[in-house]
Amino acid sequence: MSDRVEKSGLKVDAALAAFVEREVLAPLGRDAAQFWSGFAALLERFVPVNRALLAKRDELQAQIDAWHLARAGKPIDQAEYQAFLREIGYLVPEPAPFKIGTANVDAEIATMAGPQLVVPVLNARFLLNAANARWGSLYDAYYGTDALDAPPARPGGYDKDRGAAVVKAVRAFLDGAIPGWQAALEGGDCEFLVARRTGGLLFRNNGLHIEVVIDPSHPVGQDDPLGIADVILESALTTICDMEDSVAAVDAEDKLLAYSNWLGVIRGDLTDTFEKGGKTLTRALNADRVWGDLTLPGRSLLFVRNVGHLMTNPAILLADGGEIPEGIMDGVITSAIGAIGLAGLGKYANSRCGSIYIVKPKQHGPEECSFTNDLFDAVEDLLGLTRNTIKVGVMDEERRTSANLAACIHAVKDRIVFINTGFLDRTGDEIHTSMRAGAMIRKGDMKKSAWIAAYEARNVQIGLACGLSGKAQIGKGMWAAPDLMGEMMVQKIGHPKAGANTAWVPSPTAATLHAMHYHAVDVFAVQRELASQSTPGLEPLLSVPLAEGTNWSEAEIREELDNNAQGLLGYVVRWIDAGVGCSKVPDFHDVGLMEDRATLRISSQHMANWLLHGVCTHDQVMDSLRRMAAKVDAQNASDPAYVLLTGNEEGPAFRAALDLVFKGVEQPSGYTEPLLHHWRQVKKAG
Repeated sequence: MSDRVEKSGLKVDAALAAFVEREVLAPLGRDAAQFWSGFAALLERFVPVNRALLAKRDELQAQIDAWHLARAGKPIDQAEYQAFLREIGYLVPEPAPFKIGTANVDAEIATMAGPQLVVPVLNARFLLNAANARWGSLYDAYYGTDALDAPPARPGGYDKDRGAAVVKAVRAFLDGAIPGWQAALEGGDCEFLVARRTGGLLFRNNGLHIEVVIDPSHPVGQDDPLGIADVILESALTTICDMEDSVAAVDAEDKLLAYSNWLGVIRGDLTDTFEKGGKTLTRALNADRVWGDLTLPGRSLLFVRNVGHLMTNPAILLADGGEIPEGIMDGVITSAIGAIGLAGLGKYANSRCGSIYIVKPKQHGPEECSFTNDLFDAVEDLLGLTRNTIKVGVMDEERRTSANLAACIHAVKDRIVFINTGFLDRTGDEIHTSMRAGAMIRKGDMKKSAWIAAYEARNVQIGLACGLSGKAQIGKGMWAAPDLMGEMMVQKIGHPKAGANTAWVPSPTAATLHAMHYHAVDVFAVQRELASQSTPGLEPLLSVPLAEGTNWSEAEIREELDNNAQGLLGYVVRWIDAGVGCSKVPDFHDVGLMEDRATLRISSQHMANWLLHGVCTHDQVMDSLRRMAAKVDAQNASDPAYVLLTGNEEGPAFRAALDLVFKGVEQPSGYTEPLLHHWRQVKKAG
């Protein structure tokens, strides 16, 4: 049990209290006693509402379960189904046409289009890498990945043949993005040229900058007829510093690290020292890039993703001894840290428009979005901030939100700066919401379902109808395979072509490569064209992806269970034993994929669904889990800190996996967090 201090009736972890008072409140000139008193009053107001909203989720789910059970074996009639969902309040009336009123939004969000990174806030090195990924070498990105259509680099140092292929590919990109760039190198005119200096030229296309570095003395530049040593692209315009799906934060110790790192990037003084290649390196935030009178930001504009409404955390206990809702704690403390930047107390400014950017995940419908709006009002009052200083990103990743998206946007219409689609969590919620309707199709077939196409299209169309273009981001989800950049370059251009002015990528290198897509596509022109198109209706969105009597062979069932079990175990063993919330995990075919709780939610819910409907048995699931435990052990054989799953079925990692499947039906909205937090706390307790 950690030491606690009492603050206005709250029992606060002593180290967390000291951090808030010394590192956050004192620089802001805020009275600590007044802050804690206001925090306690805020909790007294909002905790009961938070609990009621969670109870509403359970009530709606129980009614939907009962509806499906009463119609077991019958096809779903969409008219009847939608009437039922309206009757119980799952579907709400559409608001009258409106436009969002959000003001004071930075250009990276409102008027620029480019890649977005999501980074676990607990890892300082990754956090710094992501913040610094505003600019990236296209030469390096091509040379080190399969995005380049050329033989792999030969071992033994720099491969000049591959280097020549990189130069050829980059020249082709420059020719397409900025015609006339070579004339500019020779002192001529080019409509895309915005600045020149000794050693380089700066171009701009579709709002994004391209720097051509000239250095004939450089090892690369000396072999180039034009003396070009590198081409630097403006890459990750924005980065989400994540306190949710990509981290394992279960107690005060974890939350203190998360808040400390967030403060470090806001103040601009976060550093991290590490060993690489036999050398000790120290990483810090990049400075701005100066071109004479023109100064460009050297870092991504930062969002912070708070926790959703479900989880609580023992870092602060309420007067009755209960744990504080973690989302409320995040809202208060991350905003207070954000105020440090607004007050000019940091080395660099994050927002140049006086805003704090918070992404709010896993909200179910407009009532919960309205709750967030009211909460942020109260946080602004507590911290003495102007109304709507705190901006919000609404993740369209739960079924009740996507079905009521316009009403959700309306609930936060004067502070919204972001909507996006999250196929993974949305699939998990799709399975859980209709858990009792019948057996679901195979996981790999979900992307071909009618609901997913409608979901992706509706998100963009509704966002445009509500006036987000030019004021906010309309985003798309993650490319999960960081080693498959060639395939990413083929597929991910579909996101800007769909009208999304940002999309998630898994690494700074991926951000640099994906930035090329925004030079090829003028997203805002696409949005203008799409604005006149109609929005897909609710019927395809609410079509349930049921197998409808499909009889899979034993081999197909085994294959599906193995795929789910391997992904589940590969992720859980790192979360529980190592406290790693997101990492590149080898999949069933040994392809490294970025895994987080959203992918875990799908795997566990899918297995739970097939168990519930008799597609598979308890014994078949156990057989898959045991065989895949051996596979996961083999995949992690090179990690000296790895704890084996095989022969350790009473260990917290394997027991967490069992609970996620066999207790999956009863988990709230199918979320994995309650079980993960429990078993991680068991692990940390020894």
